[in-house]
Amino acid sequence: MLGERPLVMGILNVTPDSFADDARLLDPGRAAASALAMEDEGADLIDVGGESSRPNAQPVPVEEERRRVLPVIERLAGRLRIPLSIDTCKPPIAAEAVAAGAAIVNDVRGLRDDASLAHAIAPTGAALVLMHSRGTPASMADHASYDDLVADIAFELRASMQRAAAAGVAFGRIILDPGIGFAKRAAHSYGVLARLADLAAALDRPLLIGPSRKSFMREALGNLAAAERDWGTAAAVTAAVLGGAHIVRVHAVREMVQVVRVAEEIRKEQRA
Repeated sequence: MLGERPLVMGILNVTPDSFADDARLLDPGRAAASALAMEDEGADLIDVGGESSRPNAQPVPVEEERRRVLPVIERLAGRLRIPLSIDTCKPPIAAEAVAAGAAIVNDVRGLRDDASLAHAIAPTGAALVLMHSRGTPASMADHASYDDLVADIAFELRASMQRAAAAGVAFGRIILDPGIGFAKRAAHSYGVLARLADLAAALDRPLLIGPSRKSFMREALGNLAAAERDWGTAAAVTAAVLGGAHIVRVHAVREMVQVVRVAEEIRKEQRA
């Protein structure tokens, strides 16, 4: 799955309250069509999510999340040529999505609560993304305090990796996400991008970076709507690639594919 070049993961949020997406994607047919369009635009992966993790988002019951995501994954299995990811922290949803065709489970809670999700998917061989955050969507802003940003994030992600390994997830199937915008003030999110190479060296695992349209850019860009932050996202994606990101998770696939390809050429020259 992970090769020599950075991969572009297209975001497919099938939620009515996502901060940056079209609520029409709640229709499984339209959502599947959107995923196929992102593949045509150059996406290497598609990440399907049925529960918003934006600040102050409300939890979604298992039954409702299942109703949102499984019909989409079932429609795409066998039609999409690129791997599917399921963005969930619920063990039954993760297991059912993998059984329906997902190859990756993207856990925004990073197994902080318990390792039951890892236990659910370990036998399947699916890859597991562990994201750094603290608290809940309602409380994470209260936990945005760090003694040493990189060291603290690395320490907490190592703990997540240990839980995954203890549950039987192979080390080679773990991808880490430092969680831009999650339990981080704007300066912390910029700090992650600025020191991504240090974080990569400390963790020795592939890194997924998701800056797309997030509010940490508000201080620099002003009070733009989320969908108007793609130029800012392009700058963040460039920094991520230059810092060594293996995957960037984005909304505007066509545009960010161009950004990633040019940034990767610059990175090659840095290494030469």
